Amino acid sequence: MRESTQLASKMFAHNDAKSRYEYCGPKQFGFHLRRATDMMKMLSDDEARHLFHVARVARLGCVVRGEPYVVPINVHLEDDYLYSHSLPGLKISGLRENPRACVQVDEIESDLHWRSALAFGAFEEITKPGERADVLSKLLKKFPMLTPVESMIAIDGAAAEVIVFKIRIERLTGVLEG
Repeated sequence: MRESTQLASKMFAHNDAKSRYEYCGPKQFGFHLRRATDMMKMLSDDEARHLFHVARVARLGCVVRGEPYVVPINVHLEDDYLYSHSLPGLKISGLRENPRACVQVDEIESDLHWRSALAFGAFEEITKPGERADVLSKLLKKFPMLTPVESMIAIDGAAAEVIVFKIRIERLTGVLEG
């Protein structure tokens, strides 16, 4: 079945300067041809920010040793910053070397109904104990299921082994389908 759907999708895909059509399966199952431009829409800035507010998991993209590196993280959005924390490792060493980063979140209902937002910006490490404690407590409030070690660190914001950081958002974009 999957092979025939892929073949049909290739047969019905139509690309030109005006439009692109995609085969979505047999009509008796509620599928049909539809224009790709009808499916995709840009998110407003507020809609993209909302995705960051409600996301349980984000993906941080950075460069490590000249290669793309993507890892899941928890984030807290406040004003024009995404706040997070990490133990020392590849992502932190990569971000210290090259502070350019992006963070992606999504909300997926199905293959044809989803939203995704992407924030581009720069990594900034937070070293002031009071600011570290504030950020960690906000993360703990949003994500109460942090591991016991992380929870204890959140209580003691001065713990140096955890790196607390923010991504200063310079550009925000988002798209939805469905």
